[in-house]
Amino acid sequence: MSDKLVLIIEDEHDLRFVYTEMLTDAGFKVEGASDGQEGSQKIASLPWNLLLLDIMLPGKDGLKILKDFREHPELKKGPVITLTNLNSEQIVRECMASGADGYLIKSEITPDKIVQEVQSFLNK
Repeated sequence: MSDKLVLIIEDEHDLRFVYTEMLTDAGFKVEGASDGQEGSQKIASLPWNLLLLDIMLPGKDGLKILKDFREHPELKKGPVITLTNLNSEQIVRECMASGADGYLIKSEITPDKIVQEVQSFLNK
């Protein structure tokens, strides 16, 4: 069992559930949030080791959350992997410029690949 906490901020319930199940089965502790506001509160209050951050969220989008990291670097406690369905170079560039450590296109990735990516980022 890992002591690593993965925080998932994803508004699609089914995806959040599947990612949570897969990561829990792989031995991680997992916390989730369904919108940007709840996610921002958990980012500030939890000792997370990796953040899976959806870009399109209700309340406060993922890009705004990333920009908050630049203004408050103490909030970034580990790698941030953005999740998006927008396979756009502009969005990817904006994510990386705003402080993301990586990105995944949700429609192109399987749940077990999420586990592999999380393990890879945490082992760096």
